[in-house]
Amino acid sequence: MARSASQRIGIAGAGAVAQALGRRLHERGVRITALAARGRPRAEQAAAFIDPSVSVVTLAEHHGGHRVTPALYEAMVDEVAGALAPFEAAHGLGHLARDGRLQMLGTSGTVTTLAGVHQRLRRYDRARVDGCYLDFPTVRQISRRIASMSYERRVSHPCIGPDRADLVIAGCAILEALCGVWPVGRLRVADRGLREGILFTLMSRTRLAEAAMARRAAPCNGRSQA
Repeated sequence: MARSASQRIGIAGAGAVAQALGRRLHERGVRITALAARGRPRAEQAAAFIDPSVSVVTLAEHHGGHRVTPALYEAMVDEVAGALAPFEAAHGLGHLARDGRLQMLGTSGTVTTLAGVHQRLRRYDRARVDGCYLDFPTVRQISRRIASMSYERRVSHPCIGPDRADLVIAGCAILEALCGVWPVGRLRVADRGLREGILFTLMSRTRLAEAAMARRAAPCNGRSQA
C-alpha cells in the first residue's frame, strides 16, 4: 500500500474521535499529515504529507533503545525537530497552533502507550485510552519518566512490554519534538487506524454505489409508472 494511501485510510479510521475544527495534525509513528477541513466536518482531504528521514526504528537503531541517558534523549528530540523544520517552513502551521486553530490527533503506538502509563493502568485497556486527551506538559512528563526507566522496567510495564521496550523512548522523543514544533497544547489519542479506516472506506464506497444505483433507477421507475 502506498504511504499516502495508508495515511488517508488511517485518517479515516481515527477521524471519528477528532473534533471538526479548521485544521488538525494526524500523528502516526512519525508520519505527519496536515488536514484542512472542507465544508462539512467529514468532507476532508489531506493537504500535505511528510515522511521525515527519522522514524521510531531508525532513531532507536542510531541512538540505542536499551540504555538512554538524558543527554542522549535530548539529542533524539533535537534530531526529530530538525527533520520537521522543512515541513513547518513550507506549510507554516506553527502560527495556527499558537492561535488555537490547530489540533493534534495521535493514533496507536507511542500515544496510546503514554496514555496507558499516564492512567496507571494495570493492563492496557483500549476503552480507557481511545478518545482521551493528553496535554503537552503531561506528554513531556510521561515521556521523561519512560526515558528514565531501565530497559527491564519497560519490559515489565503492562502498557509497554517486551515488544515496545526498545522503541518506546524513540517514540517519546518524536512526540516531544512534535509538541515543540507545533505547540497545540494537547492532543487526542485514538486507538484505531488502518483496520477501522479500511472498514469505513469500504462502507463509504458501498453507500456511494447504492446512491448511484438509486439515482440511475429513479427515471426507469418513473417511466414504468407512467
